Order: sequence, then structure tokens, then C-alpha cells
Amino acid sequence: MKNSYLNYKSLKDRFKEKNKLFFYSIDFIETIVIALILALLIKTYIIQVSVVPTGSMIPTLIGGVDGKFNDRLFVNKFVYYFKTPERGDIVVFKSPHQDGKDYVKRCIGLPGDSIEIKQGVVYVNGKELILVGVNIRKDYTYYGPSKIPEKSYFMLGDNRSMSLDSRAWGFVKEKDIIGKALFTFWPISQIRALK
Repeated sequence: MKNSYLNYKSLKDRFKEKNKLFFYSIDFIETIVIALILALLIKTYIIQVSVVPTGSMIPTLIGGVDGKFNDRLFVNKFVYYFKTPERGDIVVFKSPHQDGKDYVKRCIGLPGDSIEIKQGVVYVNGKELILVGVNIRKDYTYYGPSKIPEKSYFMLGDNRSMSLDSRAWGFVKEKDIIGKALFTFWPISQIRALK
């Protein structure tokens, strides 16, 4: 009995030796498939790369027409599974008027808030909105007053005079929010965390 086991083991070893390339190929393919599945799960549910499409967030984020020097962001898609966007968050969301395009704006108004803009100054629930540490280019537009419906948000670009935002196309629905911008990683000289 022991001899037959040794013969079997020896036969198995010889088979593996002769087909080493085949077994390495199977291992390699298995590794690639697992890596692709993990990458897909991460991109779908956890983190995504986004390109800033326009100059609407200057000076916080750089974007433009050519795409060459636009900031690239890591977007945390996971965070809004557990909490809702907060005032001041830089949010990536699906464009309300262009299929397949993502926008990057700052969350200014939350569900239930009343928003009004007078001479470029934003008022939330009757009080002037001041975002500490945020450099915003004001314009002299007027908007509202308008009450934000449930499960909707009011988004504005930091470069107000060059931004197509909630003033133009209305509120962003919660279901269209992709995630919170974490930090820029391109261009390399501009790597920084976003607040």
C-alpha cells in the first residue's frame, strides 16, 4: 500500500514538473482575475478617480478645456453610505443636464435649508455663510430665496462668476451624488488634501 502511495505521489510530481508552465499560467490567470474583481469592487463602491472638468472651482481646484493640467482627484464613494454631505464638502456628482459627465462643486445647502444670494453673498437660513479657510471668488448675482427639498442639496462652484451650478440647474438629488473629494494627486506639484 505504501508503494502505491509513493508511486502516485511520484507520478503526480512528474506530471506537475512536465506541466509546470500550465500550472504557472493558471496561477497567473487566477491572480489577474482576482485583481480585476478587487479593482472593480473598489472603483464601484469605495474610491474613484475624477478629473476637474472646468474652471468653476478655481482657486480651490484647477480645471479647464484642454484637460492637460486639470486637477485629478481621489473621490471617497464610501463615506456617504454612512453619513450625508456636510456644508462645505467638495462633492462629486452626476451632471443634472449632461449624461455621463461628473461635476465637482462645494455643498452649500442641505435638505430643509433656505438659500438666498444677494450681491454675491450667500445666506443660509437668513445668516451669511462663511466658510473658514475657503477662498471663494464672489460675483454679484442674486438667487432665491429658495427652500431645498428633502434628499437634495445646493451646490456652488468656488469661482462663482464662471460656475454653472445649482443657481442654473437647481438642486442636486442625493441619488446623483458620487462621493466626497479627498485630495488631488495630479499634477504632482499640486498634491494636497481638500477641505
